[in-house]
Amino acid sequence: MLVWSLDEPHRLGECFPVEEAVCLGRGGPLSDDPAPRGGFFRSRPGQAAPCPPVGNARVSRLHLVLAPEGDALRVRSLGRAPLKINGTLTKDGLAREGDVVEIHNAAVFYVSLRPRVLPAAPGVGDAFGFGEPDAFGLVGESEAAWALRQAYAFAASTDRHVLVLGESGVGKELAARSIHGMSDRHERPFIARNAATMPDTLIDAELFGNAKNYPNAGMPERAGLVGEADGSTLFLDEIGDLPEKSQVHLLRVLDSDGEYQRLGEARSRRSAFRLVAATNRAAQSLKHDFLARFVHRIEIPGLPQRREDIPLVVARILSTIAAKNPRIGERFFERRAGALAEARITPELVSRLIRHPFTHHVRELERVLWLAIGCAQADYIGVTPEVEGELRDSAESATEVAEIGKEALERALADNDRSPTKAAKALGLKNRYVLIRLLKKHGLSAGTDSDKDDR
Repeated sequence: MLVWSLDEPHRLGECFPVEEAVCLGRGGPLSDDPAPRGGFFRSRPGQAAPCPPVGNARVSRLHLVLAPEGDALRVRSLGRAPLKINGTLTKDGLAREGDVVEIHNAAVFYVSLRPRVLPAAPGVGDAFGFGEPDAFGLVGESEAAWALRQAYAFAASTDRHVLVLGESGVGKELAARSIHGMSDRHERPFIARNAATMPDTLIDAELFGNAKNYPNAGMPERAGLVGEADGSTLFLDEIGDLPEKSQVHLLRVLDSDGEYQRLGEARSRRSAFRLVAATNRAAQSLKHDFLARFVHRIEIPGLPQRREDIPLVVARILSTIAAKNPRIGERFFERRAGALAEARITPELVSRLIRHPFTHHVRELERVLWLAIGCAQADYIGVTPEVEGELRDSAESATEVAEIGKEALERALADNDRSPTKAAKALGLKNRYVLIRLLKKHGLSAGTDSDKDDR
């Protein structure tokens, strides 16, 4: 997949399939090509639209010959611009899924195993530009991104409650807004609240409202979140932080009749709301009967699970930054026909971002881009020493994590009251989710904690 191009930045996200030996080069085929010419296409559910040949002037007429070799691609360079695989210069090398192939200062490709035509996505529209955000802000042309859109559309087509799962920064509120926006409720206001910010003593009042003068004289009547969301969608983020007793109080209203009572009132009310709740904890951390009320459960993949989308997300973040900060736009963006075009970003930074082991996902990506902008010494966004300090190669990270054995895990848990957050910090891991995955691998389990430092 093309993820950076100096001369053709509008082509990001296009695929170049390698099912047999093929040549890649500028323009049409040559008489002495050692293999057939490959072609680019744009892949979306149920379609694969052919694209023009490479027009990038920095790519030679015959530049690369690629062929499957076991579980890898053999990549051979015949062009003038040097070939790099994961940042290492080579004339002939192997690239596997997840690797980055660069024609120096010309184009960067991400190696991905995916179908030529993505599976159909019933109920999902595609009336937005290729590589652009959809109507609700989700950016991505990967198989994972389209699967998410389909999951949102299916959940939106029903009135059942939804639990959105995923690590911090993956876009759980965007998921909730997408479900609301695709549903028949979209004309009603979207009601959102972070459950972790509700004081324990006021949770019921926040959720269900209260009668006038209750519990104290002079208190105004409040509808509560459930009442405000009647006929609409209520989004409760960090639902895992809701105390179990409050989860119990929600059980009745989550049933089909939506019955509840405001504090200080004897009569029952009903609210035809749909709850979309989100948590970065495991689903099993919720009270079992509360969890059972969520018919739909959507796990949002992080950036490491859809790396081919990272350049498109980068482009979107940078264009948003430039729109709000004209000086940044003037300094780092090309202009065409008097309007801002694409950002000037180095291929090295794109390559490093694709290979970085994100743990806070889009939020982390945005922070790194702001750092790169703030530290830039020229009129382009690249890898400075400060940015270098933030970026790690995913392969290096995986190797370090793999070196942590079962005994080290057990010792870290024992020394830290079995707290996953504290044990993760003791082991030098970025957050508790990395630790939890390691525990599952070794058949171990941790306790629970309320540490929210890495939320």
